[in-house]
This record gives sequence, C-alpha cells and structure tokens, in this order.
Amino acid sequence: MDERTLPWDAGRWTNPPVRAEAQGTDLLIEPAEGSDLWRVTSYGFVHDDAPGLLADLGDGEAMEVSFVLGGSEQFDQAGVLLRADAEHWIKAGVEFADGRLWLGAVVTSGVSDWSTGQVDEWAGREITLRLSRAGDAVTVRARCGDEPWRLVRLAPIDPALAWRAGPFCASPTRAGLSVRFTAWRQGPADAALH
Repeated sequence: MDERTLPWDAGRWTNPPVRAEAQGTDLLIEPAEGSDLWRVTSYGFVHDDAPGLLADLGDGEAMEVSFVLGGSEQFDQAGVLLRADAEHWIKAGVEFADGRLWLGAVVTSGVSDWSTGQVDEWAGREITLRLSRAGDAVTVRARCGDEPWRLVRLAPIDPALAWRAGPFCASPTRAGLSVRFTAWRQGPADAALH
C-alpha cells in the first residue's frame, strides 16, 4: 500500500465540532468549549466529547496528521486520535498547559494514562503526528516541520478491536480555538521501531 492523501470527507466524526471548514486543501476545525478526551485516572471524570475525524486503520497501516495549533490557552490541544470505542483509544499530539507547549500521548484501556515532554520551540509551527499499527502495538512518532521524527510512545492495543484514526482537537477550558489541519495521510506502517 502506497502512502496516499485522504480527502477530508473520508472520515466520520466521533463528535461534531462547532465548525469544520475547508480552506483550499486545509481543514479548519473549531472544537466546542469544554471538549476533551479522558477516562477517570487522577481526575475522577470521563470526557468523551472531543471531535475526531476518523477513518479505518488496519493492521500494518499508518495514519499521519499535520496541523498548526492556533491557540495558546490552558489545555488547547490537537493531534491524531486512534479509537476503537469509548474505553479503548489513544490521543497523541501537542497541548498547552501551565504556559508551556507539551508533546505527549494519552493511552486509554478502561482508564487513561498520560506521558508528556516540553516542546515550546514547536509553538505556531506545522506539527505532524504519525501512528503505525502492527499487531498488538501502536508506535507514535512526531516531528515539527521537516525535522527528524521523534519516538513519542510505543503502546499496546487489542488487535481484535476495529480501530479508526485521524485528526482530533479539543478545547477543555474555552470557546474559539481554531486548529488548521494541513494534511491527512494513510500508508504502510513503519517497518522498525528505531
């Protein structure tokens, strides 16, 4: 399978955004105020209302999303979402928290966990997240512009579940976040972890 660009109408929304507007080859998305994805851990709440535009992702395939996060307020976030159902999903991307920009992943199997690292130098630039599915695992990579890929996470998944993936964004604390998605691609999974 060669890598191919997916049209924005190739996916189905998990939750509809306030606005999704095609602008040339880009897609501008505004998530609802209060939208997020999280299950239980530490906070005790469940949020499952962030908009994700998802297409099927089979074993041996990769999904790649590029975007510019148009916000810098607490918990503004965007990236790629891999989802089977409300209790089995992974979101990976960047998020503003406590005045800094963080690259991370939340892996959820019944409950959520969160791994993260600071990437302030990526603010306002095009960022690409890539998920590669192989059997019972997903490899998450990220890069800014044409910089080298960084390994973000190697996470387990249930290969018996039907998985879908694509762009997502969320705005837990405010209205008016605007995220410009610049590319959505699908192709073969990365052959190696390193």
